[in-house]
Amino acid sequence: MIEVRSAGSDDWAVVREIRLRALADSPSAFASTLAREEAFGEADWRRRLEHGYCFLAWADERPVGTVAGFADEDDPRTHHLVAMWVEPAHRRTPLATELVEAVCRRARLDAAAAVQLFVVDGNDRARRFYERLGFVATGERHPLPRNPGIGEELMRRSLR
Repeated sequence: MIEVRSAGSDDWAVVREIRLRALADSPSAFASTLAREEAFGEADWRRRLEHGYCFLAWADERPVGTVAGFADEDDPRTHHLVAMWVEPAHRRTPLATELVEAVCRRARLDAAAAVQLFVVDGNDRARRFYERLGFVATGERHPLPRNPGIGEELMRRSLR
């Protein structure tokens, strides 16, 4: 059975472990790198968890998926979905949808009007997945921070 639970700052070690697995498994899908985040200490991970929110998906008492979110500093009615990852054995199951919906539910609790995310160019599978969940490409683009030669596009889902 899969269970999605909110992670708090005391869960920093589990969040670190699954984030490093995600970066090792899918390095091209993220704006950060494994080497960069391996260097983070406990205080860095706790600060991350205090800045926004994180959900972990659990199967058989081990984390198998994660997603994070936070309110936009300039427009708190917009939340950002980031750091989405599902272990390969659990892909093509409802798990990824459950993680996205957890972020959308949390955003609604904060009276947000929309959730947005960036999809890296070439990650067509992720783009199609987010489109099925109601995210729409906005046309807003910028270079991927870790590799400016690669672009990413903003997608947005209305919560109304």
